[in-house]
Amino acid sequence: MDMTKINEAVASFEKLLIAQQERAERIKQDKDFVDYESLDKLIIGVCGGDGIGPVITHEAERVLRFLLADDVAAGKIVFNEIDGLTIENRAAVGKAIPDDVLAELKKCHVILKGPTTTPRAGDPWPNIESANVAMRKELDLFANLRPVRVPEQGIDWTFFRENTEGGYAVGSQGLHVTDDLAVDFVVATSEGCERIARLAYEYARKNKKERVSIITKANVIKTTDGKFLKTAQKIGEEYPEIITDDWYIDITTAKLIDEKRRRDFKVFVLPNLYGDIITDEAAEFQGGVGTAGSANIGKKYAMFEAIHGSAPRMVLEGRDKFADPCSMLRAAVMLLSHIGKQAEADLLEQALDICMYTEKKMSITGRDTGCTCTEFGDYVMETVKKLAK
Repeated sequence: MDMTKINEAVASFEKLLIAQQERAERIKQDKDFVDYESLDKLIIGVCGGDGIGPVITHEAERVLRFLLADDVAAGKIVFNEIDGLTIENRAAVGKAIPDDVLAELKKCHVILKGPTTTPRAGDPWPNIESANVAMRKELDLFANLRPVRVPEQGIDWTFFRENTEGGYAVGSQGLHVTDDLAVDFVVATSEGCERIARLAYEYARKNKKERVSIITKANVIKTTDGKFLKTAQKIGEEYPEIITDDWYIDITTAKLIDEKRRRDFKVFVLPNLYGDIITDEAAEFQGGVGTAGSANIGKKYAMFEAIHGSAPRMVLEGRDKFADPCSMLRAAVMLLSHIGKQAEADLLEQALDICMYTEKKMSITGRDTGCTCTEFGDYVMETVKKLAK
C-alpha cells in the first residue's frame, strides 16, 4: 500500500472539509429573501448560454418583454443581456463562469439562463465545472424548483431539489487516490437540509398541497441521507395539517409510473442527485425535458432555466431555429410568479397549455417539418392576447 498517496489524499480531504465547514457557517448568516415589490428597479439578467440556448432564451425574453411592456416602459424593469457563458469562452479562461460574466450576473436580481455545455470525459474541452453547479454555489441558489403538471392524468407534482450540497457539492474535486482507487464526496449540512425542507413545506401550506414526500436512500446512505431525512421530518412536525411520508429513491421512480399511486404525490423534497434524475423522469409525462422549466431560488438571487442540455448537434446541423422554446417559456412562468407578477404568470401558463396541448395549431419537431422557435413564440403571444381580452 502506497501510504504517501493515502496521506496526500487525506490532506486534500482535510481542505475540502474545512471549505465545507466555512460554507456551512456562511449560510447560517443568510438574511431574508429579497422583497421585489420594494425595489425601485428590478433587473432581469438574460444569459443565453450555448448550443440552442441563445435561440430559446431569446424567445423567452421576447415573450417576457411583451408581458412586462408597461413596467419596462416605465423603467421599473430592466433587461440586462449577458454574453460570455459559452463553452468556448469558459474553456478559454479555464473557469465554469468567467469573472466578468459572474460580476454581471451579480448585478441582477433574477436571471433567465439558457442551457450550457458541461464537459465530460472524451470531450475536447478541459475538465471545468458545470456552469449550472458553479452558478448555484456562487449565488447560493439552494433550491431547485421543478413543477410537472398533466391534469388529465391527475399529475400535479412540485419537486424541491436541494441544489448546493449532496453529491454535487464538490463534484469536480473527487480524488484519484491511486491508480486503483477513486473517491467522490457527498455533503449535507444542517442549515442546507433545513432551508430546503422549510421552503417545500411553506410552498405546500401556501398552495394548499396536502402531502410532502421526502425522498432519500437513507437505508443505505445512512449519514448524509439520514441527516436529510431526519431534518425534513422534524421540519414537517411544524406543519401538522400536511401529511409527511418518506420514500426511497428507487421505489419512487417506480411509483411515478404507477397510474393509481402517482396521483397521491404532490410535493417532493429530495437531495441534489436524486432530484436531478427523477425530475427528468417526471418531465417525460408532460412531453419530455424540452417542455420543462426550473427555478433556482436563493435568498438574494434567483435563476430560471430549462432542465435540458444545450443540444450542440442541432446547431451543427443548422436546426437550432427549430428548437423547442417551451422549456424556457415554462421557466419564464416561474420567473414572473417569483417577482410578484402572478397575473402575467397565469396568463402565460394558460397560453402554453393551450398551445402545447389543447389547440396545438403549431407543431415543434426540431426540424423543418415543424414550426420555428420564433413562430411558436408568436403563437403563444397571440394566444395571450386572446386570453387577456
